[in-house]
Amino acid sequence: MPSIREMRLRIRSIKNLAQVTRALETVSASKVRKAIQANEQTRPYAKKAWEVLVHLSRQPGRKNLHPLLADREEAKKDLVLLVTSDRGLAGAYNVNIVRHTLIAMREHDVPAVFVTIGRKGRDMLIRRRRPVIAEFSGLPVNPSFNVCAPIGKLVVDEYLSGNVDEVFIAYTEFISMLKQEPVIRRLLPLKPEEDSTIQYMSSPTASSRVFSYEPGAEELLDEIIPRFTALQIYQAILSAQASEHAARMVAMRNATDSAKELVGVLQIEYNKARQASITNDILDITGGAEALAQATAER
Repeated sequence: MPSIREMRLRIRSIKNLAQVTRALETVSASKVRKAIQANEQTRPYAKKAWEVLVHLSRQPGRKNLHPLLADREEAKKDLVLLVTSDRGLAGAYNVNIVRHTLIAMREHDVPAVFVTIGRKGRDMLIRRRRPVIAEFSGLPVNPSFNVCAPIGKLVVDEYLSGNVDEVFIAYTEFISMLKQEPVIRRLLPLKPEEDSTIQYMSSPTASSRVFSYEPGAEELLDEIIPRFTALQIYQAILSAQASEHAARMVAMRNATDSAKELVGVLQIEYNKARQASITNDILDITGGAEALAQATAER
């Protein structure tokens, strides 16, 4: 059984740890509000851009409109853009999205290479000996579109060069402070129809409208499609950051509550040990006084 001094030091260390987790919870609460605001501000534009892309993919002769709209005959290699965090202390946030991605791509049954956003996802994939061709880390909180644009350019270049035949993005969709769901969505080529293993953002209803382009389809699509594809990546990063901060806030709150409960249990054990020590001291004093009284009576 640990001594009273050791128990006192343990209680003090757990209280200090609770102060740290409470501070991290406060910081995450501040960051998650900003992340939610940034996510909500870009969501309508990203959704409308996604609807435009889906409408483009339904146009007659889509294969001739733009290479990013054309289907490959057979997918021989996939590229997965995996969005995780740079830091831990977020509960099962990173583990859930990595596990969900690996299971989904295993069921897809096509060899895949990965581009990671966040050190945690990169480290997990490397430990599992998965091919990581590029990684982006150290993104600022609530990054701008220009910061994320190089990621979209890399993905589009890999697809246009023929190195990969399909591009997916895996991230955690922010739903509420207590609910975040891992999502995998196809970026390239655009396929509005549902897939049994791959999840999509809600697609607009089928439309028979045909777009006309001025001054020309090729010039406009060369600008619109890569930019809107990068916008989908940007929106996914914002949603993933909001999910990360929400998960970290909840994890730190649970850690603080657990520390308080542990301190309460240790305080009871400390009081019991202290009371036992006081009782032993009283017994020793009483025993000594009794022995002294007996010795005096014998003399």
